[in-house]
Amino acid sequence: MDGDRTRGQLETRGLRLEYLTIAWNTIEMFVSIGLGIASRSLALVAFGLDTMVELFASGVVVWHLRHPGRDSDHITAQALRLVAGAFFFLALVVTAGALWAISTSATADESPIGIAYLALTVVVMLSLGAAKRATGVRLGSEPLAAEARMSIVDAALAGGVLIGLAVNAMLGWWWADPLAALLVGLAAVHEGIENIEEANELSKPAD
Repeated sequence: MDGDRTRGQLETRGLRLEYLTIAWNTIEMFVSIGLGIASRSLALVAFGLDTMVELFASGVVVWHLRHPGRDSDHITAQALRLVAGAFFFLALVVTAGALWAISTSATADESPIGIAYLALTVVVMLSLGAAKRATGVRLGSEPLAAEARMSIVDAALAGGVLIGLAVNAMLGWWWADPLAALLVGLAAVHEGIENIEEANELSKPAD
């Protein structure tokens, strides 16, 4: 009985953390893309696209936590593959945009507000990611733990984009902006592959 109550509390905590993530990322999406368009910063737009993908991933985790068959390896593997697909889609879009920016030497304007917002995002996403990872490990929820890594990667990406924008503003290195966007794509591919591997492990028939 106590075990069921504890598990229920962890599932509720996980859902609340995902709802907080969805709320923050909805705001972040509009702010990042809006500031990116205003300053012609590919990295900020790419970060906004990353946020859209994370919204989808959070939705997958909410679906999994509320699914009657959430303890099934099949359902868990399906959730992990959906999250992986989100990562791969992000990598494709962001990499294409970064290569276009490099080939055309597109230059971003300074964005002090964007830099400040990215600094705040690093703190928020690290906090949410750490809380979701701890909850996912205690609950034994692979999709929640995987999505927690996405939040932590999101924080790292925000830091990378922040550095790129700052370098561009201070030194005029126009290529720092698309380079930061490329890092977004590389990190997304890495996480997508890890999720696919976890899903494949769960899908292996029992000996």
